[in-house]
Amino acid sequence: MGVTPSNAASLVLPPLAAYVHIPWCVRKCPYCDFNSHVSERGLPEAEYIDALIADLELDLPGAQGRELTSIFFGGGTPSLFSAESLGRLLDAMASRLNFAADIEITLEANPGTFEQIKFAGYRAAGINRLSIGIQSFNAKHLKALGRIHDDKEALAAVAMARKAGFDNLNLDLMHGLPDQSLDDAMADINQAIELGPEHLSWYQLTLEPNTVFYSKPPILPVEDTLWAIQEAGQARLAEAGLAQYEVSAYAQPGRQARHNLNYWQYGDFLGIGAGAHGKLSHADGRIERYWKTRLPRDYLDAAKDYCAGRKVIAAADLPFDFLMNALRLSDGVPTAFYLARTGQPIEAIAPQLNEAVRKGLLEPWDQQLRPTERGRLFLNDLLEMFL
Repeated sequence: MGVTPSNAASLVLPPLAAYVHIPWCVRKCPYCDFNSHVSERGLPEAEYIDALIADLELDLPGAQGRELTSIFFGGGTPSLFSAESLGRLLDAMASRLNFAADIEITLEANPGTFEQIKFAGYRAAGINRLSIGIQSFNAKHLKALGRIHDDKEALAAVAMARKAGFDNLNLDLMHGLPDQSLDDAMADINQAIELGPEHLSWYQLTLEPNTVFYSKPPILPVEDTLWAIQEAGQARLAEAGLAQYEVSAYAQPGRQARHNLNYWQYGDFLGIGAGAHGKLSHADGRIERYWKTRLPRDYLDAAKDYCAGRKVIAAADLPFDFLMNALRLSDGVPTAFYLARTGQPIEAIAPQLNEAVRKGLLEPWDQQLRPTERGRLFLNDLLEMFL
């Protein structure tokens, strides 16, 4: 069942963002479980932009008059598309939705796709943040990960991004790679710090189902090495002024990813593109998640409706749905967010919250829903208390 009408009066429409999925890559990486596909017949760029605009038109009622606070182009490899195409989509979005004056517009980019003129074009089109998929600065590890770039191209990509006028960069970096030592991992961290990114996403390689690595697992570092990398890396990043504000996100002061913060603070987001997901709150108290047709060819053939499914989140599921996002943040969220963004009174889950405090997993929750250091280490155990 959905939230009750009495709760609906307490639900406040949260900030709104937009996610745009570009599903193509040059080559599928063996660890990747995202909705990405190799295009063997060239990119249907113009046709796909047309479909994205038509998809957006159908999603417009969900905006309910709110302005967009952020847009994120994810993939796949969005930087395979031209600046002209992405600019056309942004113009179409701006003509249909109100953009916040300080809107954050992020493009995921692969170092193997960098061209100076192209990236200057992205900046001119209004994209003001890049997320560069470095993964490692070690040529051996990049080859093991199946990346199409090498260490020199990784360094060159950052230099080109700066030259193109981008002053807000995220670098994606992985650790726990095949045959990676503590020294290797720290060399990657130190190289990233030297480049001065405003934001760093640093996370451990995991073997996900439906990937090449899952069916043919590489030899990964042992647990003691993984733990040593985690501890040493976090200490070095903190020393460099990149504060950890989420499980795998580190940022200079004031440079947290606004788009991702909106996810974790249980904001709303439109999702357009093949396989994109969205979340919308409604004035009647319903909170729903929805998803789009996954395969690019099916998405392009979807003449009238790109949506593959919708699900209203049941009242009993809202505590977990909210907290699995909010408690990823080191500082959590204001306690008042729970009522405002779920329509449910916090007192309804007070027994579980108090038990989490008693177990040392959650700080006292009168003002802030914040995990303790132990709670961050055992986040799954904390969340299971709300299932």
